[in-house]
Amino acid sequence: MRVPGLADKRLLYVTGKGGVGKSTVAIALGIAAARRGLRTIVAELTGQDRAAVAFGHADGSSGARELQLEENLFAISIEPQHALEEYLVQRAGPFGDLLAGSRTFHGFVSATPGMRELLALGKAWELAQPQRRTPGGEPYDLVIVDAAATGHGVGALKTPRTFAEIAKVGPIASQGRALDESFTDPSFTGVVAVALAEEMPVNETLSLQQRLRDELGIELAQTIVNALVPDRLGPRQAATVARAAEQAGGASPLVRVALESARSEHVRARAQRAQVQRLALGLASDPLELPYLFAPSVDRDGLDALATHLDVLL
Repeated sequence: MRVPGLADKRLLYVTGKGGVGKSTVAIALGIAAARRGLRTIVAELTGQDRAAVAFGHADGSSGARELQLEENLFAISIEPQHALEEYLVQRAGPFGDLLAGSRTFHGFVSATPGMRELLALGKAWELAQPQRRTPGGEPYDLVIVDAAATGHGVGALKTPRTFAEIAKVGPIASQGRALDESFTDPSFTGVVAVALAEEMPVNETLSLQQRLRDELGIELAQTIVNALVPDRLGPRQAATVARAAEQAGGASPLVRVALESARSEHVRARAQRAQVQRLALGLASDPLELPYLFAPSVDRDGLDALATHLDVLL
């Protein structure tokens, strides 16, 4: 019997400590899902349009439109102001148009704590609905949200519940409850944590798991450890390299550098494996490991390679 994977959900919320490759993983997950024939959209909340850039769009902007990157794969950069205008028109028609054009109303919204997060999440939720509210909007099989970094990301997920509790009644309360129910339903939403095999990212990932349990009553759907370097030396080879490095005083500079590099990479790989083990012990599920890509930046070929590794999660 097939084990349910991430592709069985409607929405994946990808988060992680800054600098761990969260956006890269989100895009690669999108590629993997599209390869499977799933109509997929990568929804960026970070405003950097990395998916559009990765697929050669020179202006680097999908903007508020749903931009097709390739077959079955789309991207959108969710702008809270545009999401607000869209919501107002959907809910209030012509009166919504008047509010959308009001500077005073926009100022009020901007000054309301958490409102931008609520609007952005509301748009991501709308994209994941089997029947879209956006006129002419076609449904997606999977929405992958490139969310904010870990600490802010959890706070954003709590925003719908907070607004529902404050408002109690009315459209904001109703919308907040609908979003909260979807984001805390494991059959609808999966929170995916991306980490590096280093002490601080591992600590933050374990903290994220606890915060999700304590504050939202949910579990991590999956953890992905990014950029693991290969350990090419076994114990005997490592000992041989270490002895050679210690005795290389009379060797050429090139030989000394090569030996030190080999020893350094082995030490780094061992340290990474220790952190992966520490993470696995603290998680409810085993993390998926992604290889380090020996390139100045992750290009399209690199994304395709990562997508191949990530396919097993779907």
